[in-house]
Amino acid sequence: MNRIDRLTAILIHLQTKKVVKAEEIATRFEISLRTVYRDVKTLMEAGVPIGSEAGKGYFIVDGYYLPPVMFTQDEAAAMVMAGKLVDSFTDPSIKKAFQSSLSKVKAVLQQAEKNHVADLEDHIEVLPPIATQPITGKFLNEIRKAIVDKQVLSITYTSNYQQETTKREVEPIGLFYYNMSWHLIAWCRLRKSVRDFRTDRILDLKINDEKFIPGDIVSLQDYFNSVHDNEVNMQQVVVTFDRKTAAYVSNSRYYFGFVREEISEEGIRMYFLVGHLPSMARWLLSYGNAIEIEEPISLNETMRELVRELVHTYFPEEIVQKS
Repeated sequence: MNRIDRLTAILIHLQTKKVVKAEEIATRFEISLRTVYRDVKTLMEAGVPIGSEAGKGYFIVDGYYLPPVMFTQDEAAAMVMAGKLVDSFTDPSIKKAFQSSLSKVKAVLQQAEKNHVADLEDHIEVLPPIATQPITGKFLNEIRKAIVDKQVLSITYTSNYQQETTKREVEPIGLFYYNMSWHLIAWCRLRKSVRDFRTDRILDLKINDEKFIPGDIVSLQDYFNSVHDNEVNMQQVVVTFDRKTAAYVSNSRYYFGFVREEISEEGIRMYFLVGHLPSMARWLLSYGNAIEIEEPISLNETMRELVRELVHTYFPEEIVQKS
């Protein structure tokens, strides 16, 4: 960050709180305390009314605001709540950009609104699902840029089911969040078709200089229509859970392609779109006789095979013969 950008950022940061410590500025912008003192002095010489309190920190004199954007208390509160979700469900590059945006929002608030927002932040938390894997790297931000600029991406990708790692060149179409994960929808030059890549399985990513011309599928809506029309690599699974058990699958079902549910006399009938039936079978097995698989019929046989494997593994042969 060059000095002009840093001075602007420090000014914005000073307007986000009533008092800001020099140490906080130093940590936020990764500079020394001496540089903080010099930068604040430069802002004061430029006419920014900055006051200071010994042992407390710097503050912007009342009446000075960064025009022309103004936000209402409700708008600022909405941004704070959105920020909690961003922290839990995006990667570090997006978090950093959002926090910078949020600082600019706070900077233009009146003092009463600033106090409201500061208090609200301490009373809202988002706990990600336990099964959610940590999102690392800068891939979401890089993918975003490549989508807009129509640039080819080189990725190293590992498949969950085949356990194979491949290098691919892809033409990004869009980002899609579902089943508790971010997915890159892109034209894969290796497979010569539109594919769905989970971003947490991308081991390495590079934006190429090469630009591409979009093909027939140029948006996420085009992709959704294609999947709906052709049912690409997906199979519908219908399972009825008894009402007591259904209450325990409200979160985990989204990891297995949950689409919708309906109440029946037998219980709660749930519909899924599944790309790998064996994984679905292993999940359903944990619910024992509290479920009934309605379709596909082949899934029942997969379940029976898993049960036979368990019996063979955990029960002595003589007990199996007696049963």
